Amino acid sequence: MSAPRKGSPAAAVAASLGCLLCLAVAASAAAATAIHFQRESLQALEKQLHAREVHALVFHPTPAPGHIHASLNNGTHMSIVYAGSEQAHLTALAQAEGARVTIAKSTTAKKTVHHKLRYIAGGILVAVIIVVAAVLLVDRRRKLRAMADGGGGGAPAPSSPGDSS
Repeated sequence: MSAPRKGSPAAAVAASLGCLLCLAVAASAAAATAIHFQRESLQALEKQLHAREVHALVFHPTPAPGHIHASLNNGTHMSIVYAGSEQAHLTALAQAEGARVTIAKSTTAKKTVHHKLRYIAGGILVAVIIVVAAVLLVDRRRKLRAMADGGGGGAPAPSSPGDSS
């Protein structure tokens, strides 16, 4: 079988199929790396901790009620809802059973408020626009009054370079 010529419809189809194959491989790789957490009860987590089936716990205390992401030795991942008062007990139990414990910090940092500066900058901008408009209006009225009184503003008409008056 010969290779399709450059610019032929067969080459376009081959290129399209190649692109689709690359997209399919990339999508399956992305789906394989996604972690799916299954819901579980607090009592089941404690049983798994005592049986040493858990190798890592990540506590997410905010927003209340908190939740725990547990990674089990068999490769599954669990999500458990807990009350804030139970965190110390669960942390001590997990550390005693040899599980790695991590407490996640809140990623929602307080945003600084720039509204005051925006209003000040907007007010200055509006004031500058009003001043410029007033100056232009006063200058236009002065020129119109001068034309009406003097009949041309007092300035001689410009002469062309060919005039010899």
